[in-house]
Amino acid sequence: MKLNRRQFVLKLVLGSISFVILDSFWLETNFIEWTEHDISESESNKIKAIHLTDLHLRGIKSVHKSIADRINKERPDVIFFTGDSIERNKNLTVLEDFLSLLNAHIPKIAILGNKEYSGRIDLQQLKSTYGRYNGKILVNESLIFETEDRKINILGIDDFVCGYPDFTKSAQNIDSSLTTVILNHCPIYREEIDQISTSLNIKPNLILSGHTHGGQITFFGKPFFTPFGSGNYVKGWYNNEISKMYVSKGVGTTIYPIRFGARAEASIFYI
Repeated sequence: MKLNRRQFVLKLVLGSISFVILDSFWLETNFIEWTEHDISESESNKIKAIHLTDLHLRGIKSVHKSIADRINKERPDVIFFTGDSIERNKNLTVLEDFLSLLNAHIPKIAILGNKEYSGRIDLQQLKSTYGRYNGKILVNESLIFETEDRKINILGIDDFVCGYPDFTKSAQNIDSSLTTVILNHCPIYREEIDQISTSLNIKPNLILSGHTHGGQITFFGKPFFTPFGSGNYVKGWYNNEISKMYVSKGVGTTIYPIRFGARAEASIFYI
């Protein structure tokens, strides 16, 4: 049947609306974009890390199972969780369900985001939950992460929006000769990390952040809104002469269960 101009335009508009709805409510939230980044300085003895942020777990869905399956196949040396894993104490069991899907032999290092604070998550229960699955939470703390061939510093910074971030405290007594990875939920705090790093003669090799959701809803690459604590950072790499920072778009959503132009993301890093 031949369409007239009005019918053609109507079908085009309805088709476009349908695609936007499908993309926003399903494709970009349920199909993970896996990105890979090699920042290693050697072809050997690389540490393989997976970065997850802003899970906002409320229930285990197929997307979470697919993430766990991919992680278990990748067999990383460590998994980094950079905050906003859950928003309510009642979701501690959901976090436990997710962690139970992951290979228990993989170490997991986590920090807090603003949602763990605003949701008044019981910190001891949260630490215990991670601890049962070979995990540890860092709050303005550091540790040396070791594989058979490498040692690196891991620094975990408290949340900028609702916590008390203290990079100076976390950097106390670290071995500055080692590669240094910093877990920092809100990217805006990177600017203070850079200032303090210079005074302490520390060079952060990698800062991992989240919080922004990549804007969650963007138009022509520009975010409609980014939360306080984002600064001028939205997604991807932000490098300067002091540090390299990667801002992940994260996995979950907040306020509205949609994404547009900001597909859910998990990342693999070779350090």
